[in-house]
Amino acid sequence: MIEGVTATIFVSDMGQAVDFYTKILGLPLSGRWGNEWASIDLGNGTAIGLHPSTNPQSPKPGSSGSIQVGFTVNKPLGEVVQYLRSQGVVFRGPIVDDGELRLAFFGDPDGNDLYLAQVRA
Repeated sequence: MIEGVTATIFVSDMGQAVDFYTKILGLPLSGRWGNEWASIDLGNGTAIGLHPSTNPQSPKPGSSGSIQVGFTVNKPLGEVVQYLRSQGVVFRGPIVDDGELRLAFFGDPDGNDLYLAQVRA
């Protein structure tokens, strides 16, 4: 019945947000409609939608806890964190090791909560 999911992230600067998600995180931009909407297609029916916070009823970009998007990594988490740090990404605390799962928390330019996840086999 449901084939996919789009996590909508409200942003204050569409150009800066598109650059962060595509150039720094390396995710594919599937479409951009001016400064009204951009879609990052992650495959398998999963996408991130970037939307400006222009409507008074829209969530304020970077409101802590309003959204959290996780990215599964296909390389060792430490390597990915090191690369992203070299691109200016600031991580919130050390890598969290939960046994079967390792997590690294950071934010986008608006402060929206993001994390990287490495699942151990």
